[in-house]
Amino acid sequence: MVLPAAVLAGAAAGGGYGVVKTPQYAATSYVVVVPGEKTDPAAALGFAQAYGRVATDLAVSGDAQLWAGVSAGTLRSSVQAATSPDAPMISITARSSKPAKAVAMADGVARSLVLDSAHAAADTGVKVVEFARATKPVSPVSPSARLAALVGACAGGLLGGLGLLVRPRRKARDTVRGGPSATAPASVPAPASSPSPTTTPAPAPALALQQPEPEKV
Repeated sequence: MVLPAAVLAGAAAGGGYGVVKTPQYAATSYVVVVPGEKTDPAAALGFAQAYGRVATDLAVSGDAQLWAGVSAGTLRSSVQAATSPDAPMISITARSSKPAKAVAMADGVARSLVLDSAHAAADTGVKVVEFARATKPVSPVSPSARLAALVGACAGGLLGGLGLLVRPRRKARDTVRGGPSATAPASVPAPASSPSPTTTPAPAPALALQQPEPEKV
């Protein structure tokens, strides 16, 4: 009964979380790092890695938060940049409860990178170019209520199984330590009784030896 109850409790908790939690939408914008005329093409890959690491910082220092209409903290926590080890491309993904807001944040960070690289192109020899703008998402990326219920049921079953495995070990541990059911209560010996004095029987009186009378002549 413990395992089915744990599965049902986990499914109910996961389903409730999926219903209550606000769905999240994701939008992704792409930019590419292009080398200048006198710059080694291999340098573009290294600059792409560098721009990807500081994408949100450059966006906050620029005008990305104004274009997206969000605060600097929201921009840092909602936007992630990823790079490729084979191509000088940067993907910028933004998450929000509103699809239009996710698009605005992704495009705002990409635009901020393009402007910042243009200002530093004389020193770096590369520039960031917009490759593809973000499209408005039509479905959320957060798990649905059904999927959350399934995950919760799996977690509940796992916890219930672990609980069943722990209980016998605990009982065996109590038995080894000498619990109530380990050994029968020891009997207390009764006090020894003092020996009663023995009476020595009186010796029987010795029979008097009768002398034979002398015969008369």
